[in-house]
Amino acid sequence: MSMHTQCLILPSLYRDSVVLMQLSRSLESQPHVHQAAVMMGTPQNRDLLREAGLLTPDAEASGANDLLICVQADSPETADAALQHARELCLQHQVQRDEAGETAPRTLATALRRMPDANLACISVPGQYAYREARRALEQGLHVFLFSDHVDLDAEIELKQLASQHGLLVMGPDCGTAMVRGMPLGFANQWPNGPVGLIAASGTGLQQVSCLLAHQGVGISHAIGVGGRDLHRELGGHSMRAALQTLARDDDTRVIVLISKPPDPEVAGLLAHEAAESGKPCVLALIGDDRPRPGLPGLYRVTTLEAAALAANALARGDTPSVHAEPLPPHLVAAAETARQALQPDQHLVHGLYCGGTLAAESLWLLRRALESVDSNLDDSFSAANTARHVVLDLGAEAFTSGRPHPMIDPAVRRQHLLHLAEHAGLAVVLCDVMLGWGAHEAPGVALAAAWQEMQARLRQLERQVIGIATVCGAPDDPQDYAHQCRVLEEHGLLLADSNAQAVRLAAHIAGASIDLTAMSGQAELPPASSAVTPMPQMPSQLPILFREGPRVINLGLESFAAQLRACGAPVLHVDWQPPASGNAHLTNLLERLK
Repeated sequence: MSMHTQCLILPSLYRDSVVLMQLSRSLESQPHVHQAAVMMGTPQNRDLLREAGLLTPDAEASGANDLLICVQADSPETADAALQHARELCLQHQVQRDEAGETAPRTLATALRRMPDANLACISVPGQYAYREARRALEQGLHVFLFSDHVDLDAEIELKQLASQHGLLVMGPDCGTAMVRGMPLGFANQWPNGPVGLIAASGTGLQQVSCLLAHQGVGISHAIGVGGRDLHRELGGHSMRAALQTLARDDDTRVIVLISKPPDPEVAGLLAHEAAESGKPCVLALIGDDRPRPGLPGLYRVTTLEAAALAANALARGDTPSVHAEPLPPHLVAAAETARQALQPDQHLVHGLYCGGTLAAESLWLLRRALESVDSNLDDSFSAANTARHVVLDLGAEAFTSGRPHPMIDPAVRRQHLLHLAEHAGLAVVLCDVMLGWGAHEAPGVALAAAWQEMQARLRQLERQVIGIATVCGAPDDPQDYAHQCRVLEEHGLLLADSNAQAVRLAAHIAGASIDLTAMSGQAELPPASSAVTPMPQMPSQLPILFREGPRVINLGLESFAAQLRACGAPVLHVDWQPPASGNAHLTNLLERLK
């Protein structure tokens, strides 16, 4: 059967990655359409389209700010009909925005004239424009939630220094999750209100701890993301330490949890002492750092996200956290033992396929405590050619997301990996996380179950079985319906663990090993820091007001972030943001100099 490929170019039309993904899905669902992609015409995206056989000669000349709609179908007529359908959807999206009320503002300045009492900018524009928009927001007196990645370190330092000068807080860059006074920013969950305040240099780490607390009946006062580099030496934990000071004085917060992958040791030392001196019980969760430490009263050190939630729960009740790890549930161990009986003698390898970077890091660290030869793209030890080793993959890494939505938004990349793993004769266990919450895929458990079913069909042909263990990271009231996502996964034969750490321990058990977590928790501090680390930032003078009054948001970037805030009752104004100067970097720089 011959295939016909056509591309439609819509000049100078920007749409965010979520809208593009929705358009791509709609096209691929059309009869007799075999492949479809809707992308901005960046050089990187054109390379992806070329590799997929979807780039036509006329689309080769498109610009970074042009929208490309590419289709491969049975006939030219089918391809043309699909392209026109996509064009109508693009125009319909614009009409819906215009008919919803006033024409959306196109710039931050215009938005501020319409919403002068705004106090926070939520920025998720492409990385090359993020610094410019964040700086403008700070100069206008707005706190910044900076979801965008690909912001260089020097720019982050400058933004956080500028924030200090104005009494403001920068959450990010590359900040995936936050919640201020019950209002969700980024990939937040529907957490109940309560006494625990969290500050995290890890979006999915923050989600895991908060969701575990929600299932334990403990609510959240505020959850502040600071970006993955905030605890690097160059930044000195600037935003985390500033937020810590504020939560220490916040009347709604009784317990504080600090979460990070292993930070710079001297920054960690500062953070530990400041947490111990905060006047409130603090849990310090440095995932993957189990070096022995002397004790500090009031500071409880844990090394897994599950332990962080259990410790915070105990402290919120006025109890002393236990250093003993929770045993694996007997019913889960029994189910795993039954499944293990069906494995062949050469099946012993564990593979983790993660949407959440911190969950992947936690899995890697725990597995390496129990198993030999565990590779990962987190530390560049992974090689697809080496098939005789255990593997943990962060599917949200740039190599997998370049030109595509994050797998928390579109989990299709995991389906591809599962189908590939079906051919791996040594595979015994697959670990997967399922991330719920605002901004995430509308049914990620259902999507994983469908992919797992496809994998199982291939395994039946090969007369093999593989054990799947999933963790659903979500709150009971999340929009995806936590209970439904869990039920679908179990119906399709996956084992469900309550936490990522529990899932990894179960996988190690199936592989014939064990992980002892008992010695990894307790009161602790880190070594004192030297004067080389950034001095203690002042408490942002405007941050207590934000915590007390809640966010009034101007949203630049992903329109879905504005929709979720609106659904939760937050005042929000979405900016119909477009790249300046039609994406021409040279012209943009010239215009900036003229201002």
